[in-house]
Amino acid sequence: MMNNRNNNTKPEKVQIKEEYAIVLDVVLENQSSFSDNEVAQAIGTSGYTLLELVPKRDVILKTGDKVYLGDGKRDEIQYIKKSLKKSELSNDASMELEFAVAEIVKEKEDEFVNFFNKAGPITIRKHSLELVGGVGKKHLSDLMWERDKKPFESFEDITTRCPFLSHPAQAVSKRIMDEIAGKDDFKFFTHNI
Repeated sequence: MMNNRNNNTKPEKVQIKEEYAIVLDVVLENQSSFSDNEVAQAIGTSGYTLLELVPKRDVILKTGDKVYLGDGKRDEIQYIKKSLKKSELSNDASMELEFAVAEIVKEKEDEFVNFFNKAGPITIRKHSLELVGGVGKKHLSDLMWERDKKPFESFEDITTRCPFLSHPAQAVSKRIMDEIAGKDDFKFFTHNI
């Protein structure tokens, strides 16, 4: 039997497999060569992973396209080339990123409302809801009191019952953007970054 007491290995990073991605930009693979191979820069819709994708031959991708990346038959994407850091995105992809994240948040409203309903403390002194913009120590108790009375049902319900949080979808989007940019060690929404 192996003794794990002196095992100094780091825990493995949890990898979330992206099923779908939103195309942020389509760029030439190598701008200094005469090759005309294009790659798509995209963001995954589950773990918010920034990806470089190689489209299938004769497939034309556009910004904003939602493409399938799962294990089944892919119609548009030949393969996932690599994951990217935010600093590796093209200027156009960087500008499109915020809009794509906002669209994903809107699409997954139920998931994020559930976060507001179930989020707990991170440490003795810090609650995970405090890391969402617009919720500080002062408003945290009001928000928790409202959710204890009755779970939130939508972003609109959060805004109605907690007027200090006037745009919860924007606050969540900003939090995801901060996580993508690596501004905080705590990751609630991004997984593979």
